[in-house]
Amino acid sequence: MCWVLPVEPLKPLAAEDALAREEAHIRRVSRYADPYLARRSAGQKHPVEDFLFTYYTQKPGQLKRWHPGAGAVLTGGQAAARLGWKHYRMLDDGELASLGLAAGSTAVTFDRPAFLADRKEAMDFAGIILRGTAARPAQFGCFGLHEWAMVYRQDKFDLRHEYLQLRLGAAGTDRVVEDNRIRCTHFDAFRFYTPDAIPLNEHSPSRDTQRHLEQPGCLHANMDLYKWAYKLLPALSSELVMDCFELSWRIRAMDMQASPYDLADWGYPAIPIETPQGKAAYVEHQRAFASEAGILRERLAAELGALADRVPQ
Repeated sequence: MCWVLPVEPLKPLAAEDALAREEAHIRRVSRYADPYLARRSAGQKHPVEDFLFTYYTQKPGQLKRWHPGAGAVLTGGQAAARLGWKHYRMLDDGELASLGLAAGSTAVTFDRPAFLADRKEAMDFAGIILRGTAARPAQFGCFGLHEWAMVYRQDKFDLRHEYLQLRLGAAGTDRVVEDNRIRCTHFDAFRFYTPDAIPLNEHSPSRDTQRHLEQPGCLHANMDLYKWAYKLLPALSSELVMDCFELSWRIRAMDMQASPYDLADWGYPAIPIETPQGKAAYVEHQRAFASEAGILRERLAAELGALADRVPQ
């Protein structure tokens, strides 16, 4: 498929504004990344707050790199620092002149043609998932039981979490799975089910069916907005990526509160989804997250569409 590229408007960023944004971004990331790095150095783990750095492929150092997004032009020291960064390019003399910058100035911007050439497959799939998820009705009846299915009959399969206890014990956890409908639509949750839990799920998600099953009520689909965002760096601004990260962080916390694990000593009181009150609380949170995620999904889809004259179908 050929990409037909319109001329991209370039906008120089004032050095002081760009520096302020970069410093604010580093502070924002450090709030989450620095405690994780300290724990890792000490050989410690956290069941909630390590997740975004261990499950997803974006590492803290990569996340701390600030990107202004497509069309922005950086000059001076910030431009020089990015000369070796992937998918950045120097402005040519004609571009420098059109922006009123002196010939030979060090100025860089997002390298759109190189990015499109390298990341076409990722863009295609991200677009399919984002548009398809947004187009489906949200489902709010899963109650986070995917986490329970991951430890169903754990004694039989000799599964043990090295430092967490089941809040209801093994037998109580199994009863919750057996007494409820399991209806997970997300493959990357379903693939961690125990063998005995797999046939209990009403759906059979796979990587091939992911594009047809993901729906906007799913906590994991909404967490994955962070994944689609960082996969589109440096085309997106780091501020948008961190908006997705922080939503994912909060979703992960609630997801684990509704899990079978006892996390009270970690500062995460349980949402007891085995009770009517717990189910109601779960759905309330789930609906709020779906609303927030819908706005971010729309922003990501718009940014993706702007990268080329059209997003391939």
